[in-house]
Amino acid sequence: MEQHHKIGGEGLINVDAVIEDRISELPEDLLLHILSSLPTEDVIATSVLSKRWRSLWKLVPKLEFDSEYHKSNFSEHVCRSLNLPEALVLESLHLIFKYWHHASESDVAMCVGIAFERHLRKLVLDYEFQKQGLEIFPSVLCSFNNRLETLEPSGSMVLDLPSPACFKFLRKLYLYGIDFENDKSVCNLLCGCPSLEDLIMHRCGNVETLTVAVPSLQRLTIDDMYTEGDKRGYVINAPSLKYLNLEGICTSEFFLIENAPELVEAMINVVSEITNENILETLTSVIRLSLDLSPLMIKYPTGIKFNQLLCLELSTYAKEWWNLLSLILDSSPKLQILELIDTYNFCDKASSFGWKLNQPKYVPECLLFHLETFLWTGYRWELGDEREVATYILKNARRLKKATLSTNPIESRELEELRKRREMLNELANVARASDSCNLVCEADTYS
Repeated sequence: MEQHHKIGGEGLINVDAVIEDRISELPEDLLLHILSSLPTEDVIATSVLSKRWRSLWKLVPKLEFDSEYHKSNFSEHVCRSLNLPEALVLESLHLIFKYWHHASESDVAMCVGIAFERHLRKLVLDYEFQKQGLEIFPSVLCSFNNRLETLEPSGSMVLDLPSPACFKFLRKLYLYGIDFENDKSVCNLLCGCPSLEDLIMHRCGNVETLTVAVPSLQRLTIDDMYTEGDKRGYVINAPSLKYLNLEGICTSEFFLIENAPELVEAMINVVSEITNENILETLTSVIRLSLDLSPLMIKYPTGIKFNQLLCLELSTYAKEWWNLLSLILDSSPKLQILELIDTYNFCDKASSFGWKLNQPKYVPECLLFHLETFLWTGYRWELGDEREVATYILKNARRLKKATLSTNPIESRELEELRKRREMLNELANVARASDSCNLVCEADTYS
């Protein structure tokens, strides 16, 4: 290689006459992979680098467009970028609308329609503005026989589907903050997704009875935004369902899980005031169960058995949570892991609830033969009832291998509180344990 020499204060310095562009020499697949991780506006800007880069961006399979950068002609810019003969398959398209007047129904229809022609696999629509009730997702797009596999709309939208959708290949549907025009729109959407496996619904309203009837569904999350005085019902019919997550379901007229025999894991959080339900009765097949609810607000079925349950997580904030724990322990003969969690960590917990501990007449079978791990996060050592619960577990769990009690932090200057906590934990450590091999760990943090 030809070299030049430059004379400086430190002598001769060799400078290459030719500066190599090593990045441009990388394989095209690797370059496209790199470009896929960059914002689309930056990707398009690379077209000015050299002849090699001039058309490379048109082959990038993942594109993201933000109306922040094209306030006046956003849809035209998106359509122009998508309508390229060089690009064959579009793996992912993410459209971000930050101004409601730049997100008309026709604009979205035009952009998404072109993307569908490129065999779009994943569509993400974000509407980052506050105008509520905007009918912005064109129902005509739901009738296309496309190759879409993932759909994630979020924001102020109303889905009005007078006829069944046609998403034959859709496997993941995530609806964040979406309204439906009526009950029929929900049914028309879901019945048009015969391959759906994963469904998330953050629901805002407009539906009296939410019916989820999808034979292929394996994962379901319903997070209902509570509205005071708004009562509605839920019906779940999903014979292939394995994972269920219910949050914020309040003041429901009914909650029916009609068909879910394959459930493996369930999380039921803040479910209350249900007048007609069978939630717990339909969870008998689960292996892992997480509950944050009060036995005062939900009926515990007589004679129920959790014969497959190995791991139980229970919130210690709900009213009379110990009574619910007692019932589940007695109904779960194979339970191996018990985790108690103080979800909210409110200081006035003791005075606001005032529940009384009622120990079971007989030691549950799981404590005698199977429980190996006991975890308590947010253990309130200052509450006599909680100390009694911890003591009961330690005294009766014969196969327990490890018990971990994690208390809430105390400021270092509160010396009297620190002293009391140390005494209480030492007292608990000296409890006669049913298991000689149990390792008791007390995690007590302090603020500096």
